[in-house]
Amino acid sequence: MFPFQITPDEALKEMQDLGNKLALGMKTLSELGEIDVGATEKEEIYREDKLVLYHFKPFVERLNPVPLLVVYALVNRPYMADLQQNRSMIRGLMAGGLDVYLIDWGYPDGGDLYLTLDDYINGYLGRCVDVLRKRHGVDSINILGICQGGTFSLCFAATHPKKVRNLITTVTPVDFHTPDDMLSHWVRKVDIDRLVETMGNVPGEMLNWTFLALKPFRLFGQKYMDMINTLDDPMAAKNFMRMEKWIFDSPDQVGEAYRQFMKDFYQKNKLIKGEIVIGNHRVDLKNITMPVLNIYAKDDHLVPPASSKALERYVGTKDYTALEFPGGHIGIYVSGKAQKMIPPAACEWVNQRT
Repeated sequence: MFPFQITPDEALKEMQDLGNKLALGMKTLSELGEIDVGATEKEEIYREDKLVLYHFKPFVERLNPVPLLVVYALVNRPYMADLQQNRSMIRGLMAGGLDVYLIDWGYPDGGDLYLTLDDYINGYLGRCVDVLRKRHGVDSINILGICQGGTFSLCFAATHPKKVRNLITTVTPVDFHTPDDMLSHWVRKVDIDRLVETMGNVPGEMLNWTFLALKPFRLFGQKYMDMINTLDDPMAAKNFMRMEKWIFDSPDQVGEAYRQFMKDFYQKNKLIKGEIVIGNHRVDLKNITMPVLNIYAKDDHLVPPASSKALERYVGTKDYTALEFPGGHIGIYVSGKAQKMIPPAACEWVNQRT
């Protein structure tokens, strides 16, 4: 016997209601206009190749004298951290008195195929840090790394510790071989050399669909079913489309840098073993002796909490703070709960140490 029964009339009404919702939704979507992203006014202060270093124009009078550099991942675009006015980690950090800068890595093309992690970390990231040190007249700056950008920040802080005053990592993979890391289990079965030799730069679209496939029901099906119930609200529809724009705005990944990151970090888990070599520098996390704030997401399916929490066991600092966010990998930046929790906590932590 079925646990519930539905009459033909009820089924017909549900179908009619769905049709009406879809019709209204199509009208709403057709009238949305351009989907704007990036809520906070910023200016370019440095450019090199595809990279642009931005400064967000402050809107509070009292600023922390040490600048904060946000280092995003190479995958997807950094405007996720400043999606819209009421969902912007950047604005929250600025409201707390931090002077915020951000690296936009740009869109690599075939001319960038042979860029390495040394080029990205000791090169581009290192020069951005030096630009800010000179601009503000300080020996060291604060860094906030996001996901893969957090891993890059760890590598930089470990090899250039005198240039980093305080380090914040958010949903950052550290131990790449935790049992619940589904992405890592997949990657370990891939012939990375053959992939790069065949494709050159790795298409961002391919990686994006890989990430979505980790939670196919939620990210392919349920999300769009839920969307139908919000399409009568133009503001909610625009919010949804902003996220869709970001999700599918995926730069290609530079072949050589991708090869090294996948093989050394994901496949061989060298970071926690102290075996990563970036250029002429061996990355030893024990050299991270500056204060560290490690923020992870309890329900993260891309970077499991255990992967991030492992950092405490390997860094050399005596000033280590961990903060758990009750949400997922993206929600930690764009949800309403995150806006009330993450930027205020990060600002308080930084301001107490500057």
